[in-house]
Amino acid sequence: MIISLKDKKALVGGASQGLGKAVAAQLAASGASVTVMARNEEKLKKVVSGLPANNGQQHSYIVVDFADFGSFKIKMEDYFSNHSVDILVNNTNGPKAGTVLEKNDADYLSAFNLLFQTVQYTTALAVKSMKEKCYGRIINLTSRTVKEPADNLALSNTIRAAVVAWGKTLSRDVGRYNITVNNILTGNFDTERLTQLFELQAASQNTSLEEIIKKAEADIPLQRLGRPGELANMVAFLASEQASYITGTSIPVDGGLLKSI
Repeated sequence: MIISLKDKKALVGGASQGLGKAVAAQLAASGASVTVMARNEEKLKKVVSGLPANNGQQHSYIVVDFADFGSFKIKMEDYFSNHSVDILVNNTNGPKAGTVLEKNDADYLSAFNLLFQTVQYTTALAVKSMKEKCYGRIINLTSRTVKEPADNLALSNTIRAAVVAWGKTLSRDVGRYNITVNNILTGNFDTERLTQLFELQAASQNTSLEEIIKKAEADIPLQRLGRPGELANMVAFLASEQASYITGTSIPVDGGLLKSI
C-alpha cells in the first residue's frame, strides 16, 4: 500500500517536538503541504526547514500558545480567513501533572481551554471549507489514559476523555460530507514530554529516571517505549484515501499497554 497525500494541505498542532513533529514529517514525506503550530518560533523554523518537499510542497508555521485561548482564537481566525486544510491533526501540550485532590476549579478550567476548547475551535473553523470541498480528515491525538486513567494525570484524564466523546459525536455530524474523525489513544512514546513526566515520578518515588523507564517498559507487552514515527505512520494512514471508511474510532497506539478491550 502506497500512501500519497499529494496536493493535500495539513495543519498539525504541537509540532515543534515529539509526536507532533514526527507527524508533520510523515505527512510531508507522504506529499502533503504542512503547517505546524507551537509556541517556540525557533523550533518551528527548524521543523519547517527539515520537512520533505519532494513534491514541491509549501510548508509553513504559526506561533501559537495553546494555553492562552484568547490569543489562540485570534491566530486561528486569522489563519483560516486565508487558508483551508484537508487534514487537521489536533495535538496540544499536556497540562501539569497532579492528583484530583491537588487540583482546583481554576486548574480544570485552564485544562479545558488547553485541551478541549483549542481543539473544538480549530476544528469548527477547518470544517467550514471541508464541507464545501466534501472532503476532510480530522485526527485527534489523545491518550490511552482516557480508558485507563493514570493516578497523577487528573486533568489530562478528564479533559482528554471529553475530546474523545466529542470526536465521536462530531463524526456522526460530518460523515455525510466525506469528512472522517478519529481519535488516537497514545501510549508511552520516547518524547521530551514523557521524560518530564518520568522525572516527576522519579522525584516523588525517590528513585532514578532509569528505574522509572525500566519499569514502564516492563509494563508494555512489546517491552519498549514507542518511537514517534510509529504513531506518525498511523496518522498518515488515517489521513489517506485508504482510510476513507474509518471514522468515529478511538485507536490505541501503545504497544499493547492498555489491558482493556
